[in-house]
Amino acid sequence: MSRKPTLDRSTYAVWEITLRCNLKCIHCGSRAGDARDNELSTEEALDLVHQMADEGVKEISLIGGEAFLRKDWLEIAKEIRKRDILLTMVTGAYGLGPKMASQIAEVGFDRLSISLDGLEKTHDYLRGREGSYAQCLSAFKALQEVGVPFAANTQINRLSAPELPRIYEVLRDSGAIGWQVQMTVPMGNAVDNHHLLLQPQELLDVYPVIGYLLRRGMRDGLLLGPGNNVGYFGPYERLFRTRLTEGEPAFWIGSLGGVITLGIESDGTIKADPSLPTDDYAGGNIREKSLKEILYEADQLTLNDDHGTDHLWGFCQGCEFGGICRGGDLWTAHVFFDRPGNNPYCHHRSLVHAARDQQERLVLAQAAEGVPFDNGVFDIEVVPASSPWPEDFDKKFEFDDIDWPKEWLEEDPELLDKIKDTRDRSVDVWRETRIPKASPPLVQLGDSARLRTPTT
Repeated sequence: MSRKPTLDRSTYAVWEITLRCNLKCIHCGSRAGDARDNELSTEEALDLVHQMADEGVKEISLIGGEAFLRKDWLEIAKEIRKRDILLTMVTGAYGLGPKMASQIAEVGFDRLSISLDGLEKTHDYLRGREGSYAQCLSAFKALQEVGVPFAANTQINRLSAPELPRIYEVLRDSGAIGWQVQMTVPMGNAVDNHHLLLQPQELLDVYPVIGYLLRRGMRDGLLLGPGNNVGYFGPYERLFRTRLTEGEPAFWIGSLGGVITLGIESDGTIKADPSLPTDDYAGGNIREKSLKEILYEADQLTLNDDHGTDHLWGFCQGCEFGGICRGGDLWTAHVFFDRPGNNPYCHHRSLVHAARDQQERLVLAQAAEGVPFDNGVFDIEVVPASSPWPEDFDKKFEFDDIDWPKEWLEEDPELLDKIKDTRDRSVDVWRETRIPKASPPLVQLGDSARLRTPTT
């Protein structure tokens, strides 16, 4: 029996039209590389465009793998534009030169987003192919010359975090109109390379930098948009969300996958969100049911219609913002613990632990299987803040590791002290206002502080 949607059902669709890719990213959640054996035919893909138009989808973003490696990608793109649907694409840009830029402009793409995960050495390492950074810069230039607006997206991890201000400069100078940042999380290849992942304590040094870059972007005309797994009720929450809504006051209200977003895999599998693990969140396949049937009948596509909190556990279960936040980004929580409802990448949460002179640590307990969109399972430990950094972890990321442009420091010699001060003051404010002095600590450190999640 169909359900009445609470909001516009699937306003925005992210469509993986092929899993084939010409990069070998060591943090790729879908483990892209070869095309799926059973990807949709051209006829099936065009029919899906028509179904999305009929269901009121207002924007389609083509992704891969690498979307333009599918032979009929321009035919699909043209059909989307014929239906007056906003057309965008997310790309690694390896191979996107002047000729392709002209084709993109001719079809009428509204915007492209190019993945840029660091300066040259870092980007090429993460993307698994030498010269991929140079290709990004070339793509920026080619798109600018044909008048196609472009933005960038960056994953924040142990390698890219120190380079965020320098990445900002590259994007500002290239003419990018926007920049989305999100945390690298343990899905796909990133599980195998979990040394890249930031620990919750390290978020305290990342968020003040993002906040500063966002405000600087307002001045320079570079719209910085924190992704869905960035933020949550810290001192920058309204700044992060309000900037994305172009002035309307906002804050995180829980995942909206399946409500206003839709994920499509290249074999026709439909999910509430493109990043969610397929096995747990696939709602059906368009080869077996119509898109309308899947959207309104599959439980996996309506999981966020109910704004309840029964799924919360761990820290999130007792959080004062639990009723609004509902455990932060569902995808991030699931790929850490194999179930939603307890998100360790939360600014408020990290501040609470810091105010209690504690910190959380994520430790891989179960490796991933090695298939697209898979995840491992992590243990989470709460330890004293003074605990030494584990020897088997990569070097701890700290504020002093950040590479700041010399011009910025000359412009404001006190810049770094100001940003550091905002970090320290945030912890002090949380200690004074969020942690009642009479309350017991969140974890009795004399007892076992290990919270092991179920693996099934």
